[in-house]
Amino acid sequence: MARVRVGRVGEQVKKEISQILQSEIKDPRIGFLTVTGVDVTNDLSQAKVYLSVLGTDEQKEGTLKALGSASGYIRSELGKRIRLRKVPELIFKFDTSIDYGSRIENLLHQLNDGKSAE
Repeated sequence: MARVRVGRVGEQVKKEISQILQSEIKDPRIGFLTVTGVDVTNDLSQAKVYLSVLGTDEQKEGTLKALGSASGYIRSELGKRIRLRKVPELIFKFDTSIDYGSRIENLLHQLNDGKSAE
């Protein structure tokens, strides 16, 4: 039963962080990003926020630094929007699954092109 609540809280955190980043954060270092997932610990003390960012590696690092400096503000806004006894600590990470999936897809296309040429 507790795991269901953690999942619901994670989905709500994901939704609210997406809205906060889209409408209220005006930092120019933050590029075009998407919140792809949120993993919340069982005791709701930490939340790992997975992001997908378009741009070069420098822009991605700049976005991560900007989010790190804005995490206090994001956390306070999250506390106003979600009624929790303790707002989880936010840890921002890149979601590498999209890059990994596109790399696998490119390799499969290369294999298919190699077979059709023979």
